[in-house]
Amino acid sequence: MVLSFVLVKFSTIIIFLLTIPLAAFLTQSFFKSKIRSYMYWSIGMWFFSLGVFIEVLFAFGIYNAFLGNGYMLSVALIVEFLALGSINLIKNSSIKKAYYLFCIASTIFLVYSILISPNIPIINNARIAFTVTSLLVSIASSIITFPAAAILVIVAALSYKRTRNIKMLSIIAGVIVVSIAGGLYIEEIPVFLYYSEFVGILLLWLGFFNFNRIR
Repeated sequence: MVLSFVLVKFSTIIIFLLTIPLAAFLTQSFFKSKIRSYMYWSIGMWFFSLGVFIEVLFAFGIYNAFLGNGYMLSVALIVEFLALGSINLIKNSSIKKAYYLFCIASTIFLVYSILISPNIPIINNARIAFTVTSLLVSIASSIITFPAAAILVIVAALSYKRTRNIKMLSIIAGVIVVSIAGGLYIEEIPVFLYYSEFVGILLLWLGFFNFNRIR
């Protein structure tokens, strides 16, 4: 149990240290290029950083309902903003507007669900904090994450088909792994969350870091 507790602390810190530079890189890319996709991707990665920071607090035994609710919201917004970045790569304005409206409505529903069904984090036997979610919050979160993950994978796959650049495969894999990581947390399997996030952030690093070369 002690070894598991130490590994969780170590892994959350490492993931956090890997996430911050990627978020900063995407933000810098937006200010240099003014490409809207970079803006949304960077926001998504900053939410990833926030989520991992909360995981660090959990790992050190700092947990309460506010942090639990904030974590559940950040998990959904990570995938949502990454998808907003990808949807801006397509030229169809009607599809983009429709997804913007969907994101607004689904996010409001998630916030409402969290407010009326607060999530309280608890500590399991391995000293790992996780949040027991209500059915309503799980449904609201899934409404955001499943379509967003689908958009990310589809757009990345289409981009790979057009460019044949292996970086897109890395983004596809990273998004899938990060999405699964959030699902593992929601399903109360927090131990595997950290391994999934570590693999996911490495894949996203590999894909996003040189994304400007495939545009």
